[in-house]
Amino acid sequence: MDKRNALRAGAVSATVTLMMLLSSPAMALTRDDGDDPGSGLSVGQTIGLYVVIPIVAFVIIGALAALPYGKGKGKK
Repeated sequence: MDKRNALRAGAVSATVTLMMLLSSPAMALTRDDGDDPGSGLSVGQTIGLYVVIPIVAFVIIGALAALPYGKGKGKK
């Protein structure tokens, strides 16, 4: 029984792998309607988009989250 299940699992995984390998790069270089990639980002734009903006967002969210705790320090 175990041998049959193992054989079936191997056949299914081999078939799925073969189908994925055959179908994925088929139309990779063909442009269809609406596919207009445009120009790429410069190094500065990439760093700003993926480094600076997340850090600024983290700082703003952290400041807004700490805001209620900072007001009560001076009052008693």
